[in-house]
This record gives sequence, structure tokens and C-alpha cells, in this order.
Amino acid sequence: MPSVSLNGAFQKKRQQEEVVETHQFLTFLVGAESFAMPIESIREIIEFGGLTEVPLMPSFLRGVINLRGSVVPVIDLAVRFGRAPTVVAKRTCVIIMELVQEEQQLLLGVMVDAVSAVLTVEADRIEPRPSFGAGIRADFIEGMININERFVVVLDVPRALSVDELASLLGISSDGVLGGEERTLRAGSEGLPQGREE
Repeated sequence: MPSVSLNGAFQKKRQQEEVVETHQFLTFLVGAESFAMPIESIREIIEFGGLTEVPLMPSFLRGVINLRGSVVPVIDLAVRFGRAPTVVAKRTCVIIMELVQEEQQLLLGVMVDAVSAVLTVEADRIEPRPSFGAGIRADFIEGMININERFVVVLDVPRALSVDELASLLGISSDGVLGGEERTLRAGSEGLPQGREE
């Protein structure tokens, strides 16, 4: 009776079982601390080229920029964390996020001290958020990544960036201030600084 080798099928099944789920994060600095956000929501990174302040807005909303015709609000993440405003320096940049709020596409800028690197992390290396000791509100934290005995805080993007509050304040439903649609700004009338890509 001819024999049938199942070794090949067994190896294939084993390889499928060994596929490890990974996630990618952009890491960046706020002060001297490292934080991370999933890259899926990140559209681009631009150098900080100035912005226009918006009156009667929360202190963490640093202002707005004109990104190729779109008016994009910029959050100062340091202020959002209850710290002093970010001091603009050579490596200061704005991370442009592309989010979805109430089925609308939103563009939102996040001002940070510097961008570090893109990390690919196995899912089981992402640890639960701590209840204390992280230096920011616990509900801003999605989890923690341990890299060479140092922890990088993974942010819960909607909560940390206060997307719901900004959407309400800036009225995305009525005038699309946060929307990604192209808008033509009259030269000299708005005076919004142009975002410059790195």
C-alpha cells in the first residue's frame, strides 16, 4: 500500500499558525518623552512654518494652517497634556492626521517637538495602559510599548486629540472646517501660513 507523506501539509499549517500580528506606529517626542500613534491615520509630516491663532478656542488648539487650500486646525500636544506650550525649535513639526468623524473625513494637525521613527511591533508586545504614573491622563493612553527597557506611550487618538470636542467647536457638520475638501483661500485676506512638507 503506497504511503502518503503529510509532512508538507503539516509544515504549511504550522507556518500559518505562526503568523504573528504586527502593528506600525510613528514615534515622536513631546518634551523629552516618547509617544506613538498608529500610522494608519497619519497622512504626512510637515515642518512647522507658523500658524494663525483662532480666538475663543481651547488653549490646546494652537491655531490653524493652510495645507494646500485646506484649513487644518493644529493641536499643541504638550498643552493637551497639561504642560507648557511647545517652544518652536529646529525639529518642531506638525503631524497631519486623517481621521473620520460622523462619517466625514477630518484633517487635524498635531504639533510635536520632533518625529523619531516608525516602529513595527508585535501585537503581544503592546502592554495594557497603566492606571497611574504615565505623566498624562490614563484615558489618553491606548497601551505601552517596551523598547529596550524604556516605555513608549501609545495614544488613544480620538481621546488624546479631543476629536469630538474640536468637531463641535469648529462645526464640521455645517462648514467643514475640519474637512479634507479643497478650499480656495483669497490671497492676503486669510493670511494663513502655508504648510511645507519635509
